[in-house]
Amino acid sequence: MYRILLAFFSVFIFSGLTFCQQQKRTQIKPGAERMEVYLHSLEGKSLGVVANHTSLVDDVHLVDTLISRGMNVKKIFSPEHGFRGDRDAGEYVSTYTDERTGLPVISLYGKRKKPKPEDLDDLDAVIFDIQDVGVRFYTYISTLHYVMETCAKTGTELIVFDRPNPNGFYIDGPVLKKKQQSFVGIHPIPIVHGMTVAELARMINREGWLKDEVRCELDWVKCDNYTHDSLYELPVKPSPNLPNMRSVYLYPSLGLFEGTIMNVGRGTNFPFQVYGHPKLSEGDFSYIPRSIEGASKSPKHEGEVCRGVDLREISMDSVLNEPGINLNWIKSAYNSVDNAEDFFLPFFNNLAGDTRLQKLLEREASISEIKESWQKDLDQFARKRKKYLLYKDFTE
Repeated sequence: MYRILLAFFSVFIFSGLTFCQQQKRTQIKPGAERMEVYLHSLEGKSLGVVANHTSLVDDVHLVDTLISRGMNVKKIFSPEHGFRGDRDAGEYVSTYTDERTGLPVISLYGKRKKPKPEDLDDLDAVIFDIQDVGVRFYTYISTLHYVMETCAKTGTELIVFDRPNPNGFYIDGPVLKKKQQSFVGIHPIPIVHGMTVAELARMINREGWLKDEVRCELDWVKCDNYTHDSLYELPVKPSPNLPNMRSVYLYPSLGLFEGTIMNVGRGTNFPFQVYGHPKLSEGDFSYIPRSIEGASKSPKHEGEVCRGVDLREISMDSVLNEPGINLNWIKSAYNSVDNAEDFFLPFFNNLAGDTRLQKLLEREASISEIKESWQKDLDQFARKRKKYLLYKDFTE
């Protein structure tokens, strides 16, 4: 099934690899678009909505849609990158009033990342509707975790409007160890977990991963016509530095460079599609990172000529035919930069989720040996994952 879908999409998507709101996405409907399933259950309830710019219903924001249908939306909760999705990675997001709706927007990124219990005092239910990309260090699922904890504490119902996972057709990478827990990785899952947000919420809830092993009152609205064999092109970019589908597919591999001295295209018009460094000896491509929209906080090596590798030239068919984290790029970069002893930053182990990956790269272990180091944990996760799936899996 996956090969059939790949053949169909290889011409349709990968010729440009840009987001397109008008394309037919094999009739897949995200949960938010299935209003006939959920509107009746929301009537008369006071609602909070955890949302950003990806929370769309036929190109109209979910919050605007709910209000137009007479639903009582009382407040909005905003994750990293803000409610409108225009904040840089790591940029402080403040609490404010949304000009369009007049609703308070409570920031869940900045001074605090968890709703306060009093934020939910006047709510009957909280809706979570954010497009994820299926990678552990993409922080929207960390926001989900903290929202679940507060909902559990206050007895507030949480409803996940599910959306397809664009990287949901495989699992790979180290499973996070407890010592590496941070906002870029809270759960003992691999870098690529192959689950939708609703599936992951079910796992978090039932596996006792919330603080004090509490459980929240959880419900969800499934996607229609989605399976884990599906290749789903996102209708809008999920965050400022994932501007197209190529970057989304390369993100699980290139995201690890964020924990190194390398620049990964931040400060250019092609983030997460290249990598480079002023002292890299490999590659015949060069670029200069600048402070631009989406990377205004002094990107690595700002103003310096970075030599590196342009992954816009590779065939995405080759990437999708053999799905998995590509370690060749980071291994090659480590072996080709002048100051290799400073290559890894402390943040790397948080992203990897396990200290073994850095140690193996430093001693120049083979790719097969590195992959083998996490295979046992990955197999255990795969068995656990099956219990929480809502859609036909790529393993079936």
